[in-house]
Amino acid sequence: MFRVTELARMFGLSRSTLLYYDRIGLLTPSGRSEAGYRLYSQSNRDRLSTICSFRQAGLSIEDIQRVLSMEEDRNAAVLNRRMRELSEEIRALQAQQHLLGKMLQVQSQGELPVKVDKEAWVEMLRAAGMDEAAMRRWHIEFERRAPEAHHQFLLSLGITEEETLSIRKWSVEGWDG
Repeated sequence: MFRVTELARMFGLSRSTLLYYDRIGLLTPSGRSEAGYRLYSQSNRDRLSTICSFRQAGLSIEDIQRVLSMEEDRNAAVLNRRMRELSEEIRALQAQQHLLGKMLQVQSQGELPVKVDKEAWVEMLRAAGMDEAAMRRWHIEFERRAPEAHHQFLLSLGITEEETLSIRKWSVEGWDG
């Protein structure tokens, strides 16, 4: 049997993480010691290993709870959904990578305008192969990761404050978090 701190250290987790998992019913200890300490079995250790694997694969705690409480064939639906999400994220990152490559190519040829405005930026995105849906995903991700930087970037393109706020609102509406 393992005590909470001992088990947490095995997986590089904090004690409070395991207490949280216990509180939400994700990882319930097998028992308690005479002194009242939580005790975890080998089965609990194996379950925690599975939980950590799912976390590394990018599943949310809620998805992990669903997967661990379902029959095996329903697990596939959650895992397939995550696979589709990752594929979408990869496509968006590849489009950004392609865009940056094009921008570097243009810059190295000395053709980058002194100031990039909204039209020039949209033209570069389209030249990099981004359609409207990809551009929206780009804005959603920018807003999600760095809202203030997104705001400043839009203003730097010469976009008015009103339109900038409208674009940011549009970005948040497309974001699940």
